[in-house]
Amino acid sequence: MTIRGADTRDGDSWPAARRGGTAALAIICLLLLAGNARGQGAATATSGVQLDENQLAREVNDPTAILTQLKLQDLYTPRNFQTSAQTNSLQAKLVLPIEPFAFMPFKQLVRTSLEMPTAATSRGNSTTTAFGDVALFDLFISNWPDPEKTEFGWALGPMFVFPTGGATEAGKHAWQAGPAAAAVYRGIPRLSIAFLFQDPISFAYTRASATPQSQMMFQPLISYTLGRGWYLKSADSTWTVNWHHGSSTTVPLSFGLGKVTKFSGPDIDTWVSGEWMAYRQYTAITPMYTVRFGLTLLFPNVTM
Repeated sequence: MTIRGADTRDGDSWPAARRGGTAALAIICLLLLAGNARGQGAATATSGVQLDENQLAREVNDPTAILTQLKLQDLYTPRNFQTSAQTNSLQAKLVLPIEPFAFMPFKQLVRTSLEMPTAATSRGNSTTTAFGDVALFDLFISNWPDPEKTEFGWALGPMFVFPTGGATEAGKHAWQAGPAAAAVYRGIPRLSIAFLFQDPISFAYTRASATPQSQMMFQPLISYTLGRGWYLKSADSTWTVNWHHGSSTTVPLSFGLGKVTKFSGPDIDTWVSGEWMAYRQYTAITPMYTVRFGLTLLFPNVTM
């Protein structure tokens, strides 16, 4: 590593999902703790300017930021369309920056996303909890135009979805791959405007009943720093368009408040946001309102 200087329905599915999710999160935490220890050791021999709370508050909602993060969030949906069940989803996202090396002159951002949803299974109150699919993307950060001078950055790369989901409602049972892209503009003081684009397409299936997947996911990320680590954001909603004829389209909107706090160990970003489904078409069971609670461990001095 190097140092960054410049700045219940199915009774069997729940235990298995809980063990799998707990093991995965434990491995991630151990890797991050080991990386942080190595980063702190190297920091004693390397001088550099530490990022303050306001700088971190801008970077936590920047999809191109070279910032190691472990994002944990809970999505609680008290009301859904076409069901009376209340649903929930636990999510973990690990973001690992990779410095350039001999055969790759670009910085990279690798993000792995894990999910354990409690999904509705009917129009009644029945739900099922299972481990969901795992998603991963690898973004290559462009050096042109110079982001230090233009305050504009962008990145391209591949993304993948692995069919680890158990129950039908928790996963698509399809191997998927496709393009991913991100961009950000920070030229207005305190304001950050960005987006993250992903478009996975299925090419193999783990069940005969699985359906072809081709879904565009567009996540707008807008944040405004208030000072002392506080920020406002509209950055948690993902717009989805399924390209197959007669399949669903959803456009949710979100608004939230967050706070970055500096610590001697990893820094912490805590936030809460609300989401409302502004538009939907050809959807089945879909969230109407969602409340998100998030906690992110930040390791600004650690890269791979």
